Amino acid sequence: MTNTAPASFTENDRRRPASIVGDDEAIEVAAQLAGAFAAGASRRDQDRVLPWQELEAFTASGLWGITVPRAYGGPSVSNRTLAQVIAIIGAADGSLSQIPQNHYYALEVLRVGGSDAQKRFFYDRVLAGERFGNALAEVGQRDFARRTRLVRDRNGAFVEGRKFYCTGALYAHWIPTLAIAEQDGEETSYLVFIPRNAAGVTITDDWDGFGQRVTGSGSVEFEHVQIKDEWIVPFKASFDRPTTIGPQAQLMHAAIDLGIGQGAYREMLRFIRDRSRPWIDAKVDHAADDPLTLYGVGEVKVRLRAAEALLVRAAAAVDTAQIDMTEETVAAASISVAEAKILSTKAGLLAATKLFELSGTSSTHSEDNLDRYWRNVRTHTLHDPVRWKYQAIGNYYLSGKLPPRHGAI
Repeated sequence: MTNTAPASFTENDRRRPASIVGDDEAIEVAAQLAGAFAAGASRRDQDRVLPWQELEAFTASGLWGITVPRAYGGPSVSNRTLAQVIAIIGAADGSLSQIPQNHYYALEVLRVGGSDAQKRFFYDRVLAGERFGNALAEVGQRDFARRTRLVRDRNGAFVEGRKFYCTGALYAHWIPTLAIAEQDGEETSYLVFIPRNAAGVTITDDWDGFGQRVTGSGSVEFEHVQIKDEWIVPFKASFDRPTTIGPQAQLMHAAIDLGIGQGAYREMLRFIRDRSRPWIDAKVDHAADDPLTLYGVGEVKVRLRAAEALLVRAAAAVDTAQIDMTEETVAAASISVAEAKILSTKAGLLAATKLFELSGTSSTHSEDNLDRYWRNVRTHTLHDPVRWKYQAIGNYYLSGKLPPRHGAI
């Protein structure tokens, strides 16, 4: 169905979000929000209630502006803090942690390839409370070629095409859109920031995956949508040279998976303590005293702790690369992030599976909706195949081959 935003979404007198001054405050604010978000997460997932109210609170908190550089009025938090904020929100609600991922991605594309004027304009819009979605992927083709076009005629510039997996577009004020255009006889790509309410833009809420159900990851169609030149940011040029767009994007994906796993782990502890029965052969009165249950709990905790450690290490590598973007620093960041992504995938899935194995049959009751953790982490971890990350890591360490710069390593 085509989903309409609430009336307040388009109000011109939107209150400017709170100003977050640094890393510690960002983490503190995320923890406060997570408590509120967790309370309704099961109902939103089960009944597919779109989180408009939660997103307004999320935006008003100032967290959507934490990667804006200090030179443009933002706090420019570290990538470690960015990943931690995403994981904190993800433990409360996996969908809510994924929605801003493409927003932060667009901000990094802007930081790397935008003009000073573009940065000043779009960073200010973010600090004023506006959200970016995305329209990058296309379906129906197997060649990975993009067919959405940026075309020009005597009346100006237009975008034509159709996108899918447009996470966050439903909730966005601007939809950064990957479009192909002719330049000097060759095709190149741009990220075009298109207003959500522009004539010819249709957003359809047709995402029906079994997980991440309220991410707004549906379709966007552009029918001769007129755009301004100042909304066009180079995209291909930012991958022709070493930049941190890809590593930072993958870092955020790893943080989403880790957060969902941490949420599943917390539910598992609560269920074992409050409701589970020990196995008869354990000869104990409480499930929390069952030695094999304790073994399983320890196994999950170690995997999650290891994934978190690799995520912290990877974030530091991305920070280093952002300061000095070279072939070597960006490659090192990409490999560090790939290592973290592999382990966050494995740890997240393990935690969501062990939630049921260690809690017992009663944990499958539909009223508890605990399967949302497995559905969410399984769905999100399919974003890109970790099996390809293993070979990129092996090539890097064995042969010194640098990973590809297409943004998915």
